[in-house]
Amino acid sequence: MKALILAGGKATRLEPLTINTPKALIPVLNVPFLEYVIRNLAGHGIEEMVLAMGHLSQPIEDHLGNGSQFGVRLHYSIEDTPLGSAGAAKNAEMYLGGTFLVLNGDIFADMDFTAMIDLHRKKKAKATIAVTPVDDPTRYGLVDTDEQGRVTRFLEKPKPEEITTNMINAGAWLVEHDILSQIPFRTQFSFERNVFPQLLDQGEPVYAYPISGYWIDMGTPETYLQLHRDLLGGKSKHYTHAEEIMVGEKTDIHHTVECTGPVLIGDSCSIGQGVRLIGPVVIGNGCTIGEDSVIQESVIWCNVSLGRGVSLRNCVIADSCQLDAGSRAEDSVLGDNVTVVSNYTLKPGSKIGPGTTVKPE
Repeated sequence: MKALILAGGKATRLEPLTINTPKALIPVLNVPFLEYVIRNLAGHGIEEMVLAMGHLSQPIEDHLGNGSQFGVRLHYSIEDTPLGSAGAAKNAEMYLGGTFLVLNGDIFADMDFTAMIDLHRKKKAKATIAVTPVDDPTRYGLVDTDEQGRVTRFLEKPKPEEITTNMINAGAWLVEHDILSQIPFRTQFSFERNVFPQLLDQGEPVYAYPISGYWIDMGTPETYLQLHRDLLGGKSKHYTHAEEIMVGEKTDIHHTVECTGPVLIGDSCSIGQGVRLIGPVVIGNGCTIGEDSVIQESVIWCNVSLGRGVSLRNCVIADSCQLDAGSRAEDSVLGDNVTVVSNYTLKPGSKIGPGTTVKPE
């Protein structure tokens, strides 16, 4: 069994975080997102994976290499132009054989791939789609099934009046290799909009596999923050640490610091006198938090410097940002290498692109 991981999109919904950092390497609890996916697959015996990539592909390959550090084999399939989910599979055809798994690169989930494979083989399915319930199916692909779990309708991004179920495509599919013959080469083509409806029209057996564990589409800054709240809150098997306060190596925390967990602090950080950390808070490696600063429900990446008396609430701060003394931000997202000058207050909901200096006009 091989897996194709769709990691080629620009992830525009996550901007400005993904302008210089590929979605696959976005840190989740200070670990690149794709490492969770690879380890979960390997835990189910899937040890050969293909990464379909386009945008910012080189940093991913540089970080993951051949996969040996994870005990797997990695191949890379590069797209010159976006080909869609099915077009990406066609482009990677040389690496795929037999039944293979396709994973959407936006999804963080506790998926039991072993059970999904067993169902696919038992039903002799041409394709099996992992499904999960959501409150609002209009953002996803709606999946209708009969009493035996066979898919009767697949409708991408349905209108409210078209909704007949709250079960949606969870971003993982098992596919038989001969389906690739129906996908045109070097053409933008989608499993969701093209392949699955075609299979249903042809009367092919397509089944749904309901997942029972944690699932989230982390494709926006809001859901990215929610993912951290959920993981630190113990909602996923991917993170099971019970400690409320977790501190990395060579990190110096002043004895006056007040921490209300859950708080995760990386390596080689300096947390100054009088700092208040109100969880859930995640701080990456190499960060300096100036005295009397307050950080609440925020995620900070690596090598960030906060001056004295900085206030953050519900924010994501990317690599190498500098927020000078007295600056404030709420419900905001800063790309990497952003500078905010002293005593400046960002408007709530601000999204600041990489390399910007924010100061009074």
